[in-house]
Amino acid sequence: MTSAHDLRELNDDDLRHRERDLDDQIFRLRIQKSMGQVDAPRKIRDLRRDLARVKTVLRMRGLPAGRRGGATRADTVTGAARTAARRADAKS
Repeated sequence: MTSAHDLRELNDDDLRHRERDLDDQIFRLRIQKSMGQVDAPRKIRDLRRDLARVKTVLRMRGLPAGRRGGATRADTVTGAARTAARRADAKS
């Protein structure tokens, strides 16, 4: 499993190569799984997560600097709070 910190140190070409490699590995493991030959079923999940990390780093590099931040806890609204706000708006 690769950490996001390690992936951020790679350049874009290396990340795209890693993305293709991970995609190929996942494809091969899916075929093996369908034929009942997978030795480590957890490996598929780990590879999918690594692929998601690579895609996230590539996506973050493509965004403008002002949009790279992520939502902070104060920015997120829970489902209960959202429902309460909708009810308050409906009463007005």
